[in-house]
Amino acid sequence: MSVQQPKPTAGMRHVALFVENFEETIKFYTELLGMTIEWQPDPDNYYLTSGNDNLALHRFMGGSRDPAQQRLDHIGFIIDEMDQVDVWYAFLSSHNIRMKSVPKTHRDGARSFYCLDPDGNVVQMIFHPPISKGN
Repeated sequence: MSVQQPKPTAGMRHVALFVENFEETIKFYTELLGMTIEWQPDPDNYYLTSGNDNLALHRFMGGSRDPAQQRLDHIGFIIDEMDQVDVWYAFLSSHNIRMKSVPKTHRDGARSFYCLDPDGNVVQMIFHPPISKGN
């Protein structure tokens, strides 16, 4: 069975971090680096942008953490057309890439899925209306 080759991604312009010093980190990125709050779905998650990117800050909900422990939640590759999210899913699945989710449209209008790279890092393929060109 031949699976359609998806269009190239629009780049990696989305990073998500687990943050312990949550309020201070939000102030750093907004007040010092000039990012704006794009979306705040709840008190524990902020999505920031500088116009062509997206930084998700997720409050770390654990006890004390070893400084060497992973702080990266996932990396995100922007897809410019919503329907290409499903094409990417089919394509990567056909290459036996381990999936963490199926394509889903989110409440903010984004559509994405999560998979694992060969080393186990979480990768999100996402159509995100504020920064995808196909919006």
